[in-house]
Amino acid sequence: MEQLKVPLCPLYTLKNGLNHHFGDKEPWQIVAVTTSSVLAGVWIYNFIFDDECVITRTKKAFFRLAKKIPAIKSRLDKEITKVREDFQEEVRSRTGHLDYLIALPDSGWSTESIISKVEGDLKLGNYDWKNGKVSGAVYVNNSDINQLVTEIYGRTAFTNPLHPDIFPGISKIEAEVIKMVGKLLHGGPDVCGSMTNGGTESILMACKAYRDYAREVKGIKNPEIVVPVSIHSAFDKASQYFGFRVKSIPLDPVTYKVDIKAMKRAISRNTIMLAGSAPNYPYGTIDDLAAISELGLKYNIPVHVDSCLGGFLTMFMPDAGCPVPICDFRLEGVTSISADTHKYGYAPKGTSVVLYRDIKYIHHQYTVTTDWPGGVYGSPTMCGSRAGGNIAVCWATMLKMGMDGYVTATRNIIHTARYIEKRLREMKGIFIFGQPGTSVVAIGSNDFHIYRLANALTKLGWNLNTLQYPSGIHICVTQVHTQPGVADSFINDVQNSLNEILKDPTLPPEGKLAMYGVAQKLPDRAIVGDFIRCFVDSLYYIPTKKQ
Repeated sequence: MEQLKVPLCPLYTLKNGLNHHFGDKEPWQIVAVTTSSVLAGVWIYNFIFDDECVITRTKKAFFRLAKKIPAIKSRLDKEITKVREDFQEEVRSRTGHLDYLIALPDSGWSTESIISKVEGDLKLGNYDWKNGKVSGAVYVNNSDINQLVTEIYGRTAFTNPLHPDIFPGISKIEAEVIKMVGKLLHGGPDVCGSMTNGGTESILMACKAYRDYAREVKGIKNPEIVVPVSIHSAFDKASQYFGFRVKSIPLDPVTYKVDIKAMKRAISRNTIMLAGSAPNYPYGTIDDLAAISELGLKYNIPVHVDSCLGGFLTMFMPDAGCPVPICDFRLEGVTSISADTHKYGYAPKGTSVVLYRDIKYIHHQYTVTTDWPGGVYGSPTMCGSRAGGNIAVCWATMLKMGMDGYVTATRNIIHTARYIEKRLREMKGIFIFGQPGTSVVAIGSNDFHIYRLANALTKLGWNLNTLQYPSGIHICVTQVHTQPGVADSFINDVQNSLNEILKDPTLPPEGKLAMYGVAQKLPDRAIVGDFIRCFVDSLYYIPTKKQ
């Protein structure tokens, strides 16, 4: 009778093969091979599934090694030293003729002396922001509001909501701001939130909340967020602080809104948050938040709307007769919104609001310490102590403005922005990026380097914002630009500058913006980072008389 052959199990075959291979090996050799194999496997896994793609990491490794070559290192050190000296020279040119205080005075100064000193320091700037020569930065110049906030801050300067038992009135005021803003954003009765020191902190808090929520509720240990490439850099800052991966999604090249299909493809089991802008900072366009909201609902992922820049415009645009897409809690998938009260809310610098649809999210924003010898500690935001005066003046400004004040201001700003946009679109040699959603109008050119226009306008006293990838500039229209004659002055200066530039459109940009343009082309972004660190260092640089 023919013997029946049974196929061997693959695991059985593998076992026999390993036993045969290691049959003549000593125990230490087996341990060494096993350990090496495990370590190699871990390395390969981390290499494949690292946050950055293989190409990016390979480029970084190449540049790190290249910078160890003596000739290259010497050249880079010289360039960085030159950049540092250029920034320091700029500080010297502005303030080198003045005396710096580098030690506490032996005796206290008089009030008059201190006021005189600060008034002198405040005159150091070269740009006439009060008369509308600056893009963004200063959103209102109103004597009534200035007087009000001075009075209110004087009464609340030393209050601190960290101690609600001592300053319950400040806690009440903060809660009222949250409810007022929540209602403006069409939030329901469960909408909650907190005030922060600015838009960056509001974004950081939302990212922290969703990271911790995903970790505790969904068990996500390798968190990722999916955001437009145009989203505010605070999201990247949050990733550096809180250790998650940012998947940056490209924009539609015509609309300059995020590519929704690409955003959908980027979603994974590790995605903890989707986000969009209303509007984004570079181009002023509003992402398709309705579509992002639908993605959030479909995949059960929280959606954050960054309205830090334009939130206090979009809230009032419908009442001002200015159409705007829905970008608030009326979108069912939107779970949080950040909006800056110190921009178009017209409060002094130092306040913003982050709001959530449900209290379950903000609970993960809080920091809670239960085992500290100093007692049980709980804090809603990054800071422990917070300036109660900032909260109070924000509240006072909102009450001073009222619905009618905000609607009127919004109408004037949007009409001015649309007027500037219309006139710029009529000019040869430039184009407008996408369709401005609120107050930002971004300008590019296919005929000459747009930084030449930025340089020309700077010489005429204008301070605009510079963009990269692609190169561009933008003006962020504020209340100061709605003053009579400001918009026409800007338009005329742009047209006159274009007339000169187009006489020879092939010339390259000069000065600082020439360096900025070169920096964009550097493949090693770490070098650009070194340049930026030199700039930040210069903010704290004190020139000596000898220099």
